[in-house]
Amino acid sequence: MVCSLVRRASVCEHSFSKEIETRCGRRRGAMAATGEVRVPETFGGRVIGSPEGAGARRVIFHSDMNAFYASVEQAERPELRGVPLVVGGHEELRHGIVLAKSAQAKAAGVKTGEALWEARAKCPGLVVVPPRYEVYQAYSAMARRIYYQYTDLVEPFGLDEAWLDLTGSLPLLGGDPARTAAEISGRIKAELGCTVSVGVSWNKIFAKFGSDFRKPDAITFITPQNYRCRVWEAPVSELLYVGAATRAKLHSSGIDRIGELACASPELLRRRLGKIGLVLRAFARGEDATPVKPYDQARNEVDRTVKSFGNGLTAPHDIVSASDAKALVYLLSESVAQRLREARFRASTVSIGVRSARDLASYSRQTTLRRATNVTGIVARTAWGLLAANEPLDGEHPLRGLHVRASNLEPCDAPQQLELAFDARRRMLEDLDETIDDLRRRFGNTCIQRGAELLDESLLGLDIKKENVVHPVGYFYD
Repeated sequence: MVCSLVRRASVCEHSFSKEIETRCGRRRGAMAATGEVRVPETFGGRVIGSPEGAGARRVIFHSDMNAFYASVEQAERPELRGVPLVVGGHEELRHGIVLAKSAQAKAAGVKTGEALWEARAKCPGLVVVPPRYEVYQAYSAMARRIYYQYTDLVEPFGLDEAWLDLTGSLPLLGGDPARTAAEISGRIKAELGCTVSVGVSWNKIFAKFGSDFRKPDAITFITPQNYRCRVWEAPVSELLYVGAATRAKLHSSGIDRIGELACASPELLRRRLGKIGLVLRAFARGEDATPVKPYDQARNEVDRTVKSFGNGLTAPHDIVSASDAKALVYLLSESVAQRLREARFRASTVSIGVRSARDLASYSRQTTLRRATNVTGIVARTAWGLLAANEPLDGEHPLRGLHVRASNLEPCDAPQQLELAFDARRRMLEDLDETIDDLRRRFGNTCIQRGAELLDESLLGLDIKKENVVHPVGYFYD
């Protein structure tokens, strides 16, 4: 119908990475010995579309490793291959959700993001393994090293995705984007044991759309000749940076497909979404000149564009007492404040999210501080004050989960108005946080805990910060 209108990949410890690479090297050698490693004569996996016209402008790849966490676990543990598998949290403590699923689990109806108990209900034979982020980071680093053999312009987008700009290097690689994409895909499969979907286009937005268009193990070309039918027919939510709130605003304006967004009145979009509406319209039309930024530059720009830091948790048991609630609030606030300090930010707004254990209804509350802060004690006391003011915590209204969030950020080097009576206390708290941060860097995040966090034994040893994984770029509008 629309055709007629004519989404910190840090390197792990050296010894750990070498161990992973050694295992991958054995796999690579074994596959080579059996003749399994080869670059297809035409395309690896499935190829959707035609490469014709793809090189008329820039040549941008987007590589997305399929079901990354689950694929890594199956690559590491052969006994898990071919079985319904999900990577999730601590099921017995009730705060587990499906982070990634194997193809077999997907076939059984398991969905990413749902609770583990829901996944088990759909697939009784489901195998659940806990996440091992240090392993995933090592695999991500190895994938980047493969990408760097084709171009120095590699921009990670989370652990499992990356853009590659091959405009300058492709002529040196033979000039065939289809063969180069197939070669990269084949090497990831042979050397890491994971499949990838690769999107090829002249801009980052459409390359990302291409890698999402068909999974797993596919190569999709989005070209000037086919994008109106391929991209414009898709729901507007499939365009990068269109989140739920933006989608709802577009829907209220009669815009449900990407092609309708591309052909919409600029005045309408400016009125409904502001400047971002015009940016999204340009993206939908393929008018995206955003460069692929090298890894360090991309990380620095992500640091500058982050809008908030938050952590949430479904409690191991219903929260019925003030002491249980306080322990969880402080545990979450610890992670939020520590991440603020690591990113060199302060926040002037603290908010909480609360989920009832009875009907799973949720609400949020927030407050603005007199001065922006990244001090754990201040964030925790503020969050606790919000919760205590809105929840009786009398045992009659149990809670299932909590979320603490810090927003309205400013850099740590931004000037602040001095308050002599308060500053002495604040400096003492900052010194305390600095000491705790140093201990945790040296001995792990659970080596030292605040007394308030010890009020609930079920939370002991829980490393909220380590389990937190944030997509590197948020939505423009949402």
